[in-house]
Amino acid sequence: MTLDQLRPLSDRLLAPFVAASVRLGLTPNFISVLALLVAGGAAGAFYLGGSEPVWYVGAAGLVFANGWLDLLDGGIARELGTDSSAGDLLDHVFDRYADLLLLVGLAAGIDRWDLGVAAITGVLMTSYLGTQAQAVGLDRVYGGLLGRADRLALMGFGALLAAVVTDPVSGLSVIGWLLVVFAVVGHLTALQRFYYAMGDLAGNGSDPGEEST
Repeated sequence: MTLDQLRPLSDRLLAPFVAASVRLGLTPNFISVLALLVAGGAAGAFYLGGSEPVWYVGAAGLVFANGWLDLLDGGIARELGTDSSAGDLLDHVFDRYADLLLLVGLAAGIDRWDLGVAAITGVLMTSYLGTQAQAVGLDRVYGGLLGRADRLALMGFGALLAAVVTDPVSGLSVIGWLLVVFAVVGHLTALQRFYYAMGDLAGNGSDPGEEST
């Protein structure tokens, strides 16, 4: 089970923060921009953590803040009744840029661009398959082995571990292994989403060859 499946619980826990944000006059778009800026800060902290591991503690805090803000913007939009396709598009675009910033920060900090590219492609394909299912008439897919909430949780706790475990493990640092996980499990998640989407299309009598991007 992925953390994305805990959305109903997170929505209940988020309710007081949504109410407070509405009273303060905060908008979903403002929160989305703030989340992206926080992700940029986390990326910088990851980069600095490559030489000074104590920065990984700050990176972890900013990663968790990004995840929290990502939930908050949707909650505010629903509370205000302003959720829309435009807002959904903005949120997803900013999420992808946030993902890229975080992964680039991780890779740059340990100077392992090979692992970084593998992780980035895995993460982007996971997200792509999730939304492409919706584009061909299915529900948007959030499940699989590693959704965005799972990635942020692993990234945050991995950063905390990297702050205290500085010696390589089988030739790679904790951050290096984290990138390996994102690369391997990310591509597996993308393939898993593809498999289930194709199955649903076949069950609905749809021709997967009718839609291409």
